[in-house]
Amino acid sequence: MKFLHKSLAEGRWFELSFIEQMANIGSEIERFISHKNKGNKENMFSSIERALELLYLTIEDEKNKIHLKELTRLREFLIDYFYFDNIYNSSDEFWKKYFFPFFYAFSKHK
Repeated sequence: MKFLHKSLAEGRWFELSFIEQMANIGSEIERFISHKNKGNKENMFSSIERALELLYLTIEDEKNKIHLKELTRLREFLIDYFYFDNIYNSSDEFWKKYFFPFFYAFSKHK
């Protein structure tokens, strides 16, 4: 697999805490929302690819086994939202609310 985040895929990602990993994924989702609202499709799809790549790395991280069910469900919801019919009725607001606690927790532990 060819990674966009080469240094992260080579191991640096696995040094980050679960909270930090999720906050980074959330940042890519926020970028997606911003690009979508500006009509910037090229950057919008780049953000999607980066978010899913980071999520893939998070799922592969051994320390996150306890979160595996949530992470795989998150992947399912995001792929549905980004690429398919949004059968789960996700929204930009839903994703902002989902990722906000990770941003907040990470900012408190810096």
